Amino acid sequence: MTDLEPRRRGGLSRKARADRAYTLVLATSGLLVLTIVLLVLAVLGIVSGGPVVVAGILTAGGGVLLRRTLR
Repeated sequence: MTDLEPRRRGGLSRKARADRAYTLVLATSGLLVLTIVLLVLAVLGIVSGGPVVVAGILTAGGGVLLRRTLR
């Protein structure tokens, strides 16, 4: 019992996790807005469906990362 300070577990601190979650919320919500705008433009025939799919995949990836961070 020479060291009475609690051992720090591997991983991020609470503040680092909160900062990461905030950044992921901003990124995921921005990607969601982009996906919706591209979807509307694709329905109107201004852009093709490819960018909509890519933006949707990126949005889903951001959501998964955010969910893992908040778990």
